[in-house]
Amino acid sequence: MCRKHKADWIVKRNLRQESLEEWLEEARAYGEWECPREGKEVYTGQTWREQGGKPQRVVFEVTYRTTTAEGQKLLVPEIDAHTWWTSLKLAAKDVISLSHGHGTSEQYHSEIKSDLDLERLPSGKFATNALMLSLGLVAYNVLRLCGQAALREQRRLPPEERPLKKKVFRRRLRSVIQDLMYLAAKLVRHANRWGLAFWQNSAWGAVWRGLYRRFCGSPCVRSG
Repeated sequence: MCRKHKADWIVKRNLRQESLEEWLEEARAYGEWECPREGKEVYTGQTWREQGGKPQRVVFEVTYRTTTAEGQKLLVPEIDAHTWWTSLKLAAKDVISLSHGHGTSEQYHSEIKSDLDLERLPSGKFATNALMLSLGLVAYNVLRLCGQAALREQRRLPPEERPLKKKVFRRRLRSVIQDLMYLAAKLVRHANRWGLAFWQNSAWGAVWRGLYRRFCGSPCVRSG
């Protein structure tokens, strides 16, 4: 399928029927050696395996441990091997780094299923479920945009009331919904204009107003 659409791929291989000891020997013969700490050796490199009658590139990362991270010696050394099919011509370490990025993608999938409650689609009709996913896509993108913009607006939070204690690069949708969507406010009318009044001691009120100005360009909220 990837070849048909002229797309590159990185596919994790299943090693259930392969010997870890043989992979260690091959890694020592053809891989690059690193020693992050005493008692731990890491080998990265590439080899070739036949797949579908054609030789295919395989990138490997094999770890050999004789001690734990705490310094405890192991009675039997541990061998940990990970291999990937790939069509990319990048260096082995770059391919491995790209593969590790799938964890971030899975977190996004988890947010769609759990935070937006789209794990179970409501209908047996394809068209209805397609509509729900389209609406979920809009909601997801808006919440993601609000979350990333809120990181820049966090400076408006008082230091003693700042909910975020450490620097982060993105916020989960659940946190965005709880902090910004569930924020208590009162609908008021003043000077022939409708607006929202927040509690003056609300930690996220200033952030919410900053986001509203950023997206809508007009301040129609106030503290009360």
